Amino acid sequence: MDLRQALEAPALEVAPMLLGAVLAHRSSDGTVAVRLTEVEAYEGEGQDPGSHAHRGRTRRNATMFGRPGLLYTYFTYGMHTCANLVCLPEGRAAAVLLRAGEVVAGAELASFRRGGVPATRLARGPANLASALGITLADDGADVLAGEAFSIDPDPEDAARIVAGPRVGVSGEGGSDAYPWRFRIAGEPTVSAYRPAVARVRSA
Repeated sequence: MDLRQALEAPALEVAPMLLGAVLAHRSSDGTVAVRLTEVEAYEGEGQDPGSHAHRGRTRRNATMFGRPGLLYTYFTYGMHTCANLVCLPEGRAAAVLLRAGEVVAGAELASFRRGGVPATRLARGPANLASALGITLADDGADVLAGEAFSIDPDPEDAARIVAGPRVGVSGEGGSDAYPWRFRIAGEPTVSAYRPAVARVRSA
């Protein structure tokens, strides 16, 4: 399987394909690997109101327009890093948010990074997954398929176990039932809890 070529597909096709894949990160601290159990698809410009690329290219989302297989990382809530895998051919934006997974190697290091939480919570939620793997904003643009600091081993999950539903915490139409673009493996204890977006009320 030519994974680079497979990642040239739309995010909606790539996302369920990534379930069961093992993503590894090798750093000076050691290696942590996570088997992906939950992901979300985000399409590109003008197609997906929940996507960072919906209104076009910016400095923040530039990596989403890069070649398939790059990591697109971003900061959320001023304190957390989230990681996405870029898809579609270069110049067209789409990515898959890596939402949750099971730590299958480097559990001791992942536990240290996560403050000693239970095993099922080490990589539950996108910020926790990035933390367990040691992914930071500095990893934006890293090529997961180059076999250097990162690697990914696809192991497609049985389609019968894959469940789709609305994305977590996405405001507006992009987080509604009209966009059932969150994919998870049924029965996996590492999958994060579903939470709809909370409307922010501005004071007068």
